[in-house]
Amino acid sequence: MTGSVPQRPSTQVGYAQLSTVDPAAWQAAGTAWASLAGPAERRAGELAEDATALRPGWSGRAGRSAQSRLSGLRAELITLVPAVIEVDQVLAEFAARLAAARARLTAAVALADTAGVLIDRWGRVRPDPSRVPADRAGPTVVPVAAAVHDALALATAADREAADRLGQLAADAASGWVAPPPPDRPAPGTDPALVNLWWAGLTPAQRRWLVRHEPELVAGLDGVPADARDQANRSLLGARREELRAEWGRLLARVPRGPAELAGLRRVNAALAGLDELADRLDSSQPPRAYLLGLAIGGEGRTVVALGNPDRATGVLTYVPGMTAGLDDATDELGRAARVLSRCAELAPGEETSAVLWLDYDAPDFLHEAARDKQARAAGEALHRFQEGLRATHDGPPARQTVLGHSYGSLVVGTTARDHGLAADALVFLGSPGVGVTHAAELGVPPGQVWASTAPDDVIRLTRPPDDLVRQAVLGTSPVITIAGMLAGPGDERWFGRDPAEPTFGGRTFPSGRYGHTGYWHPDNPALDGMARVVLGQ
Repeated sequence: MTGSVPQRPSTQVGYAQLSTVDPAAWQAAGTAWASLAGPAERRAGELAEDATALRPGWSGRAGRSAQSRLSGLRAELITLVPAVIEVDQVLAEFAARLAAARARLTAAVALADTAGVLIDRWGRVRPDPSRVPADRAGPTVVPVAAAVHDALALATAADREAADRLGQLAADAASGWVAPPPPDRPAPGTDPALVNLWWAGLTPAQRRWLVRHEPELVAGLDGVPADARDQANRSLLGARREELRAEWGRLLARVPRGPAELAGLRRVNAALAGLDELADRLDSSQPPRAYLLGLAIGGEGRTVVALGNPDRATGVLTYVPGMTAGLDDATDELGRAARVLSRCAELAPGEETSAVLWLDYDAPDFLHEAARDKQARAAGEALHRFQEGLRATHDGPPARQTVLGHSYGSLVVGTTARDHGLAADALVFLGSPGVGVTHAAELGVPPGQVWASTAPDDVIRLTRPPDDLVRQAVLGTSPVITIAGMLAGPGDERWFGRDPAEPTFGGRTFPSGRYGHTGYWHPDNPALDGMARVVLGQ
């Protein structure tokens, strides 16, 4: 495991190798490969411009030959983009599995130290005669030996898989990198299980053809594996940025420029800034690797980003943010998901977990919008389909899937579970205004796997449902009066049903410190431990 490409091991990875390997170096190597995508795209664009410039002045056989050659070079460069992203994915996943294996080895060493057991540089385990009597050697050695074996087995499997995947990439490049697939395509909204069957029936060359030629299709299909969706969405980033810049130019050119144009300019400027920040995170070698599973620039913007490959993880968190969430603050929301993953790593260092920011709905921007469930209900089908897609694309045994909603996002999760069903093993509600039901049993998961937490100083505790007259008379008129009517004091009834953090709801709770409505992810807040333990099934 010391070269530029992992080699197929003839024997199991050794103790000394695993104890000294640097997973971050492999992650950085993958990032370096991915960084070639930008220059390749730029050079392909330059070749297209060159071909256009040559066409009027160069005709005949030589001109046609030159145009053909330029077109072929451009095609090769365009094909290179998903290829280098794929190398990055392989090396990042290899690094993640090495990190998990090293964590398991560290835990084995700690267990050995506690039990009075020695481990030599070859990973052989024996009792320390000065600490363990001969008649107690077996019970102390066996669990340590098993833990060491488990860590080395994971590293060996990761090493072999990475070598095989890179070897297949090289073989495909030599034998035919892309090939057109059959003409049938799944329509948008197709059952993710059927999408996954279609995808599984394609050859690797046909899948790469689709990523290259039909990225819009691949990018948005639930049931397509995360690695292919990531390749397709990343290839569309540049086009999305240019669309926003073009919209900026159109708005700027309008004279006179009224309130609508000014609001539009502010929105586009915020979306561009958010897209640039998201692109920086995607380009970063910071673990875990980010997978771009969805991106839209209309309205406030939408995105779906996974930290770590959810198709490979044993535990997957889907986080649905609340009011005002949009593309402009997607990286901040992603940071919340990252803090849950970090706490998971602290609590269970050898586990492979992934967290997804699901911001694929139109979140309310104002309080009078958040007082209605219209946007939550509109999000339901998409969230349902996304979770079904995670089930369909997962490798190996099913992952433990947890869906977490914060604030208005908790209503999105609750109404989706109520109206469509959610492929989830656990639900978590934070700072909830109600989740659209009166009891945990109505959510389609065991009540023992419905969790909630509300901070003692969360302003959401002040919300109470207005009576029908206030709702009808006020919601359509004054947001200020709406606020006054809804901030009506304590009680277990919220805007959208019973408070899920109250005993009468029938779920389970974990504590939160006094960190307000947005402080559940604060490093010192016990709520962060609560979230991580639910994700891990602890």
